[in-house]
Amino acid sequence: MMKGVAYNQFAGRSLERLCALSDGVFAIAMTLLVLDLRVPAAAAIHSEGELWAALVALAPRMATYLMSFLTLGIFWTGQQTQLNQFSRADRHLAWIHFAFLAAVSLMPFSTAFLAEFIGYRIALLLYWLNILVLGAVLLGGWVYACHAQLFREELTREMDRAVTRRIVIAQGLYACGAALCVFGTAWSIGFIVLVQLNYAIAPPVRWLSRI
Repeated sequence: MMKGVAYNQFAGRSLERLCALSDGVFAIAMTLLVLDLRVPAAAAIHSEGELWAALVALAPRMATYLMSFLTLGIFWTGQQTQLNQFSRADRHLAWIHFAFLAAVSLMPFSTAFLAEFIGYRIALLLYWLNILVLGAVLLGGWVYACHAQLFREELTREMDRAVTRRIVIAQGLYACGAALCVFGTAWSIGFIVLVQLNYAIAPPVRWLSRI
């Protein structure tokens, strides 16, 4: 008598397809960010001064666009770093990363919302919540992969700790940035951008490059 095989035992095992889907979602989300930058209406511009004023008025939207582009770039790097350490996937890991991609797809909305209401704490906190979900789900996927033994053999304990430490510290810094909104949303945005630049540039200073 043949032993039955459960569907979940062989579903969602393709890392290559998961990587391809992730790249596509990130590419679309990063492209959608720029759609919130609208060229000033030519009919409303009658002088160089008015054109300059219109460009200045775009500054908040440009700032949130750049901030979110950095955010997605950092999280794309983080996800790809994790996927590169997996020897295989399973259905549960795939759905965890689907949840992560759902948070990625929300980034254009939270960015546009913040740009429209940039002086409001609720808009800033909604944006931070989007980042928090991204980090939490990404960490959850890593913890699950460790529990399910999905890693490559060459993954060391130090590498495991480095990935976990990076996510936890980053989320702590983002939370500090969100808390600064009590003084004004500009303080939060400035701090978050500094955190992102640190992770994007990876400065050679030892204590900075470890976070």
